[in-house]
Amino acid sequence: MEDQLKRLLEAEARAQGIIESASQERQKMLDDALAGVHEAEARFEANRSNLREPFLKEAQGRAEQAVAELGRKYEERQRNLRDMASRHEQEAVEAALNLLLDPTV
Repeated sequence: MEDQLKRLLEAEARAQGIIESASQERQKMLDDALAGVHEAEARFEANRSNLREPFLKEAQGRAEQAVAELGRKYEERQRNLRDMASRHEQEAVEAALNLLLDPTV
């Protein structure tokens, strides 16, 4: 019986050693994975401006196009309004002259 008890205790000690070894290996794997994540985050943060740059350039180009288009439309509208004002001014002058020259109209 003593031999069986001794073997059981030895088996338990070996099992405990295996458990501790597995636990240490698991912790090492977790630490390695965590270090990998931190490295990946650092690389991402370092390259984030490089990733955003093309999108920012494209947005800047679109904004410049929109501003240029609005400028063209504004100038065209201004020209149209000036032409209309000139025509209406001429019509108003003619109407005033007609009224002054022939008040019965």
